[in-house]
Amino acid sequence: MSSLFPTYARWEIAVEEANGSTIIDKNGKEYLDFISGIAVCNLGHCHPKVTTAVQEQLKKVWHVSNLFEIEGQERVAALLTEHSSGDYVFFCNSGAEANEAAIKLARKYTGKHKIISFQQSFHGRTFGSMAATGQEKIHQGFGPMLAGFEYLPYNDLATFEETIHEDVAAVMVEVIQGEGGVNPGQVDFIQGISSLCKQKGILLIVDEVQTGIGRTGETFAYKHYGIDPDMITVAKGLGNGFPVGALIGKEFLKESFGPGSHGSTFGGNPLAMAAAEATLTEVFSDECLQQVKELGDYLLTKLKEELSDCLEVEDVRGKGLMVGIACKEDVGVKVKRLREKGLLVLVAGPKVIRLLPAFTVKKEQIDEAVALIVSECRN
Repeated sequence: MSSLFPTYARWEIAVEEANGSTIIDKNGKEYLDFISGIAVCNLGHCHPKVTTAVQEQLKKVWHVSNLFEIEGQERVAALLTEHSSGDYVFFCNSGAEANEAAIKLARKYTGKHKIISFQQSFHGRTFGSMAATGQEKIHQGFGPMLAGFEYLPYNDLATFEETIHEDVAAVMVEVIQGEGGVNPGQVDFIQGISSLCKQKGILLIVDEVQTGIGRTGETFAYKHYGIDPDMITVAKGLGNGFPVGALIGKEFLKESFGPGSHGSTFGGNPLAMAAAEATLTEVFSDECLQQVKELGDYLLTKLKEELSDCLEVEDVRGKGLMVGIACKEDVGVKVKRLREKGLLVLVAGPKVIRLLPAFTVKKEQIDEAVALIVSECRN
C-alpha cells in the first residue's frame, strides 16, 4: 500500500536508468522517450556536461540561502538576459512559482489587479497560477479562484481588442499552448496583443515554461513572433531535470521587486545554478539551436507525409521539437498502446498526441517513433 497521495494517474513503469532518449525500467524493458520529462530533459537524460557540473558543485556547497551572494546566479542571469529581451532575473524552483512571481510583480508595479489570460491555457497549479489557467477542469473542487482573472478566446484578436482596457495590469500568454493542445498562436494575434498592450500601458507576460530554453529552435519561442515582452517565465528545460525556474523582466520593473517584496528559500541555490549554467551554455549555442530546427522540421515533415491520408488525424502542428498530432477521437488508448510498444508520448488535451523529444534525438529514433505512431493511428 502506497503512502503517497494519489494525485497522479501513474503508469506502470518504474524507471531504473535513463540515458539520452532511452529509458530502461526495473524489468529491463527499453523505451524510446519522446516526453523528456515533459519538456524538461531537453539535452536528454544524464547529459554528461550537466552531470559533471552538478557533481563538481556537490563537492563544494549545496545550499546557503539567498542572504548570501551566489556567483552562479549572476552567471545564469547573464545568460538568460543576454539571450532574451529581459534585464533582471528572479530565481525560483518551478514554472508555477515563476508565474506566481510574474503575477505579484505585475500587480505591484501597476497598482492594478486584473490579468487577462486565454482559454485552454495552462500556467500552474498554485492558487495564483491556477487562477491564471483558462481550464475549468484545473479549477474544479478548490472553491473560488483568486479574483481578477479573465479568460479570452485564443487566436481571437477582435475579442481581445474589444475587451482590453487600461484597468488591466497584465496579459499572460503562451505563444504556443502546450497542455492545451500544442496550439501555436497566429502571428497577427500574438503581435496584435503585444501592440495593444504597449498602446494601453499593459504589461505583457509570456509564459515560456514549456516552450522556452530552445524547445522551438529559438532560445525563447516568442522570438518567432518578433515581439518584446515585459516578463518571461521559464522552468522545465532550464536545469535539464534539476528543479529550477526563473522570472525574467525588464529594467523598469526592478524597483517593484526590492528587498522583502518576494523570495524563495531554495530558489537559485548553487546546485540549481550549476545545472542551469551547464544546460544554457549547451542549449544556447548556435549549433544546438540549429539542430533543434533541423530535427523539428524532419519530424514534422515526416509525420505530415506519413499521416496525410490517415482519416483519424485532423492536423499535425508545432514548432521545433514540440509537436502535436490532433485526432478526431480521444487519444488516451493510442498513447497507452504506444507505451506498450516501447514509445513514450503524452496527451495534450483529450484528442492530441504530444511529442517532446530531446534535442539529442537521432534521426533513426525519429523514424522509429513515426513508424509506431503511423501504425497506431491507422489501427
